[in-house]
Amino acid sequence: MTSQVSTPAEQADGAGEADAEDAVLGEQRAPTDGGSPLGAGKEVRRLDRVIIRFAGDSGDGMQLTGDRFTSETASFGNDLSTLPNFPAEIRAPAGTLPGVSSFQLHFADHDILTPGDAPNVLVAMNPAALRANIADVPHGAEIIVNTDEFTKRPMQKVGYDTSPLEDGSLSAYRVHPVPLTTLTVEALKEYGLSRKEAERSKNMFALGLLSWMYHRPTEATEAFLRHKFAKKPDIAAANVAAFRAGWNFGETTEDFAVSYEVAPATRAFPPGTYRNISGNLALSYGLIAAARQADLPLFLGSYPITPASDILHELAKHKNFGVRTFQAEDEIAGIGAALGAAFGGALAVTTTSGPGVALKSETIGLAVSLELPLLIVDIQRGGPSTGLPTKTEQADLLQAMYGRNGEAPVPVVAPRTAADCFDAALDAARIALTYRTPVFLLSDGYLANGSEPWRIPETDELPDLRTQFATGPNHTLADGTEVFWPYLRDPQTLARPWAVPGTPGLEHRIGGIEKQDGSGNISYDPSNHDLMVRTRQAKVDGVEVPDLQVDDPDGARTLVIGWGSTYGPITAAVRRLRQAGSPIAQAHLRHLNPFPRNLAEVLGRYDTVVVPEMNLGQLATLIRARYLVDARSYNQVNGMPFKAEQLAAVLTEAISEGGVR
Repeated sequence: MTSQVSTPAEQADGAGEADAEDAVLGEQRAPTDGGSPLGAGKEVRRLDRVIIRFAGDSGDGMQLTGDRFTSETASFGNDLSTLPNFPAEIRAPAGTLPGVSSFQLHFADHDILTPGDAPNVLVAMNPAALRANIADVPHGAEIIVNTDEFTKRPMQKVGYDTSPLEDGSLSAYRVHPVPLTTLTVEALKEYGLSRKEAERSKNMFALGLLSWMYHRPTEATEAFLRHKFAKKPDIAAANVAAFRAGWNFGETTEDFAVSYEVAPATRAFPPGTYRNISGNLALSYGLIAAARQADLPLFLGSYPITPASDILHELAKHKNFGVRTFQAEDEIAGIGAALGAAFGGALAVTTTSGPGVALKSETIGLAVSLELPLLIVDIQRGGPSTGLPTKTEQADLLQAMYGRNGEAPVPVVAPRTAADCFDAALDAARIALTYRTPVFLLSDGYLANGSEPWRIPETDELPDLRTQFATGPNHTLADGTEVFWPYLRDPQTLARPWAVPGTPGLEHRIGGIEKQDGSGNISYDPSNHDLMVRTRQAKVDGVEVPDLQVDDPDGARTLVIGWGSTYGPITAAVRRLRQAGSPIAQAHLRHLNPFPRNLAEVLGRYDTVVVPEMNLGQLATLIRARYLVDARSYNQVNGMPFKAEQLAAVLTEAISEGGVR
């Protein structure tokens, strides 16, 4: 879904991440019918932002509901950020707490950075959804409850002895009891569906109700449903009818006397064509763009693993761009095929998550030894071992840095937002192709599944990644014979030549045993091994990365530094502190190996350095070891992203302890 925005971007002046409770107190307007779909007498209130969470059983279609609401919100022109949250099981036990699936969407009329700390509206499809999410809902928020599911057995499954709809435990909230199942079945009577089939459309009824409540467009959702169920026209018609019934229920029922408007975020975006995009989709497009800019075929050797599988699914759709995807029998075969493709002259990629990186480690070491361009895309998730397949974490940094035998340095790049995954893929490809090295691209589940608006770049904005293959001899022996030396290096980058197999005269030996400098012959010579180890390290150390940019408008004494997906929560927290008058500086790392060359100088400017991470302090450990800075680590490993309010409290404490100029 794309939309045009033509107003220059402006800063939100910190207002975009106010406390969650503020979002329900937006400017109140008199009832209006000017261009509004509402009937006469309905009140409309203008809000600057809203956080909605859809929650239900993992079979209730909450992810689809959230995706559709997000798509309509993106087409309307709001800034947005999402947080899908679902069980690892394909079908968790129905009606249980482990089986709850949710989708949180934060949308606004200004620049925002996170999916929000707490929902202003919770849609609970059953008792388990209410029980699992009520602790996150602030007092005064709205709760829409499917009353049909609040019967004795479903409530007992999650520990409710009495109905929370009747015992006063929800008195602090604005509760809207709606018999979603009954209303949906009634609306679909004419379609000849069984009750079970009709009940499946209750998520579309809820989507229609919320679309009315927040003035979301409807045409694209109806078109989507007709396309999705094109082979089952009766099911398509039923879902459209349920969607419309939800809309009409909101317009006619007395329980929903107020609807809300959130204007497009025209000031948040520079001019351009925008679409809603997830991190995995942006990364997929970035890989395709990198291959096109390098004038190389793109090869993906992969084995399905959550949360990286979407990249394999997406790239498989784009054979027209010279993309070849290979779903291997296991992780080792996937990276082996990718390394073979790199040897053959392709832009080669393998995708995985933490457990797969462990299996791929020997072949990554082989790629280091062969000095071939290879992208290892690690969509991090909770560990160790199988861990938390559908939850997020940043705990693979040290594995990416050091998780191989011997001295096997690999550059590491980390995107900071879902949309930034596109640019990070291009950057990782630049490094791999220029320096002939494998490169780690560290995303995570939060970025992979979350989405935000993305400005589609023009092709002339993309970098030129074309590289030259070796075409003939490059070395002259003492007797005057011209030969090809596969490890004769570029004096600037230390990259070796890339010789495509089958090129006459460029035959050379490859393998995992140490190579002789220049000739590439097998060598066990101690001094040669020392030279090759130091040369490979120097090549990575010499990778050109931009200096670290620091946001410090007030001359602060405290610096908060992060990497990867912590960018949104950190920046939101920094905005809150500055709005409250507390000076704090912020910097965010994309390049983790090598670090930016000015990092030592940046760290030395501040009395206090705080490093929030979704691990137990891996970046902080590197900073302390490399720069002898007493970095203060703040860590979280609960499978969920940081909340802005949580980080704001930590940073406030750090500023207080460090003093203020």
